[in-house]
Amino acid sequence: MAARGPEAPSGRALRDAAENLFQELQEHFQALTATLNLRMEEMGGRIEDLQKNVNDLMVQAGIESSAQEQMARPY
Repeated sequence: MAARGPEAPSGRALRDAAENLFQELQEHFQALTATLNLRMEEMGGRIEDLQKNVNDLMVQAGIESSAQEQMARPY
C-alpha cells in the first residue's frame, strides 16, 4: 500500500465545510433544546393554573368532597 500524501485542497475544503455545517447544526440543536425546555416549563405552569382553577370551580359547585373521595379511593 502506498503512503498517503498531503491532503488535496478540495479535501480540506470539504472537511472544513462539513465541520462548519456540524457546528451550525449543533448550535441550532442547542437553541431548539433551550426553546423546548422553556415552553415545557411554561406549559407546566399553565397546567398547574388550570388544575387550581378546576379545583376552585369544584369548591364553588360544592363537589370538592366527592372529587377528593374519588381520588383517594384505591383501585
